[in-house]
Amino acid sequence: MFAGTMVLALAVDAVMGWPDRVFDRIGHPVTWLGGLIDALERRFNREADSFAARRLRGVGVCLFVTFVAGFAAQVLVWALPGGLWGAVLTGVLAWPLVAARSLYDHVARVAGPLSRGDLQGARDAVAMIVGRDPNLLDEAGVARAALESLAENTSDGVVAPLFWGVLLGLPGIAAYKAINTMDSMIGHMSPRYRAFGWAAARLDDLVNLVPARLTGLLFVAASGSEWKQALKVMIADAGHHRSPNAGWPEAALAGGLGVRLSGPRVYDGALSSEPYVNVGAPDPRPFDLARGLVAYLWAMGIMALVMMVLAL
Repeated sequence: MFAGTMVLALAVDAVMGWPDRVFDRIGHPVTWLGGLIDALERRFNREADSFAARRLRGVGVCLFVTFVAGFAAQVLVWALPGGLWGAVLTGVLAWPLVAARSLYDHVARVAGPLSRGDLQGARDAVAMIVGRDPNLLDEAGVARAALESLAENTSDGVVAPLFWGVLLGLPGIAAYKAINTMDSMIGHMSPRYRAFGWAAARLDDLVNLVPARLTGLLFVAASGSEWKQALKVMIADAGHHRSPNAGWPEAALAGGLGVRLSGPRVYDGALSSEPYVNVGAPDPRPFDLARGLVAYLWAMGIMALVMMVLAL
């Protein structure tokens, strides 16, 4: 296993994130993947083709992008020295593929104005991390959207990449990020992507099955004295979520904080009627978002400790 290198990747990300000056100069590995995915989608997702043909091409693109990301990472591994320096360099190369710092920063940018009563500022900040119309959200709606994003992206953006990195090293974390990026770009149910993005969405569901449940357990462990309630809500309500995976961390976080999450929301002007998670609890208040960030930090600390034990 590669637990030690993934601990290093998490540590570097926690300290540095991905600096703006670096992004401005070279972009980010996810944007590089996004450019490849976009080019392939425009080339092969032709509306004139049949549903079956578009799905088949989508399968091919999904496999190709995953292979390219994993193989490119493996080539880098072959070029690295062995021993301690090789492990250190592998951790540094994995660092951009961990989004722990950026996730915290994005949610904190919502929590700040929300705690000061600046609803519009909080709406503007939450629009950067969720797809729903922020102008329709009241104070509780903003807090709920930010907490849901925190829970889901803890799994997709931090725990899952590190999980596959621990198991398969740099190629594992790179391949996972390729799959997750494809899902975010083309894994939708809109007419354009229903066929072409089918494989990306299904593969993303598959590779997140274990990490999502591990993330739920991390939030349970981070709930302190409320861990029993967090576990109870997670077990009872995770399956109510529209996603086979996102419900696990969301339900655990909702139970630990004693708030309700999910529920109806508006996307592109259309109401999506979805059940609440932890339905009997009240809506989150501004300070619950700060509590959620504390739970997130505890969860990250617990995960780092587990990886360190595995490394030893």
